[in-house]
Amino acid sequence: MTTMLRLIGAACALVLACAAPGHADTEVPATRQAIELSFSPIVKQAAPAVVNVYATERVRVRSPFEGDPFFERFFGLSDPFGRPRERPRQSLGSGVVVGAGGVIVTNHHVIANATEVKISSADGREFPAEILLSDERTDLAVLRASEAGDALPVLQFADSDELEVGDLVLAIGNPFGVGQTVTSGIVSAVARTEIGITDMAFFIQTDAAINPGNSGGALVDVKGRVVGINTAIFSRSGGSLGIGFAIPSNMVRTVVAQAVSGGTEVVRPWIGAAYQTVTQDIARSLDLDRPRGALVTRVDRRSPAEAAGMKVGDLVTAVDGREIANAGELEYRLALAPLDSEVAFAVLRNGREHSLAVRVGRPPESGPPVMIGGRGPLAGATVADLSPALAERLRVRSSGEGVAVVAVDPRSPAARLGLQPGDVILQAQGEKIAEAAQLKAIGETPSRMWRLSIDRQGKVSNVVIGG
Repeated sequence: MTTMLRLIGAACALVLACAAPGHADTEVPATRQAIELSFSPIVKQAAPAVVNVYATERVRVRSPFEGDPFFERFFGLSDPFGRPRERPRQSLGSGVVVGAGGVIVTNHHVIANATEVKISSADGREFPAEILLSDERTDLAVLRASEAGDALPVLQFADSDELEVGDLVLAIGNPFGVGQTVTSGIVSAVARTEIGITDMAFFIQTDAAINPGNSGGALVDVKGRVVGINTAIFSRSGGSLGIGFAIPSNMVRTVVAQAVSGGTEVVRPWIGAAYQTVTQDIARSLDLDRPRGALVTRVDRRSPAEAAGMKVGDLVTAVDGREIANAGELEYRLALAPLDSEVAFAVLRNGREHSLAVRVGRPPESGPPVMIGGRGPLAGATVADLSPALAERLRVRSSGEGVAVVAVDPRSPAARLGLQPGDVILQAQGEKIAEAAQLKAIGETPSRMWRLSIDRQGKVSNVVIGG
């Protein structure tokens, strides 16, 4: 019996030793001594570089006597000059020191609309911080606490593409404001997309406990390197249910590099093409064994995609040698590409594989915006040509047609019509609109009846005003 148990133990050890061919230096704990190993050395290395981020926003005090100066002053809701009073509102999150001179990365939603930001180190020191860049689409923000100098330790980035499901990770942050906390877990998934957290949907999923206040904190590997920035949880109660999401370090590194080089907004590489995720029906029509890749649905004229020979109907299967599962993963891979670099596309066309070298660049900008005057329903709207750069800024899925609304005077006819920034005017008075100057000329021409075609988030409305 003893001999049989030894044979079974030897077989189990052999299975464990062969279980992870991709990680030659990774072992599953098989002895009591291995199980008693501690994460303490990793925490001592990484935790001092994780800081608390305090953001203060000035919020106007809403008054039930709004519009009545006497009662507003009587109840202290306005100052002696009749201006509404404001009160500070604070939010708390976490951040990670990733560069010399106090360069810190956190989440956009932690410091959104903040008028003052300060950080607090693990040992209690506080420093003011300036916002270098804040990007809603990636939910990342880069701060600089210049007064800290080099007093704060810096964490290095790991290559998040090397992560595998099952790898051990630690989440470090300040959940619920109780103080710095460390939780451990494993990587549950490495390419979660289309989960509705940000537009650039590509996340690391982990079961390491992440709670409110952990946002912006570090997800580190067993070598103490940053593999992700904790950003969101799936929860029905507000607490951790073991499903947390982190922005991969390769995306974080790209955003930090743009901020440190002087960028005030994230510039996403542009190729001039649109694509969609392959569904089961599309896969069958293409004779694919399974849904995979991103199907090209539009190629802009005079774009890098057109110059490289990309065509509508091409199926993008890989970028720079990495397989593409869906359109979200393609956007992520392009977002990581350096500007003015060549990206290798593998596409399937008519059943045959083709290789395309696409040079990514900055999206073209539009001309200066113009404000529509006159007395028509468009008066008070500021519009601009719908360039790729403006479409990116307004988060508009552009077909290349129409003129975009960039601002609306709240007391104007355009506001009463219900126009909003991001709306696209496709037609006016029966004419297709191609330029802002054309729409301005039509909008300022007197008329008894107005016919407009407006695209809002992909839904086109035909409006008739007058009679």
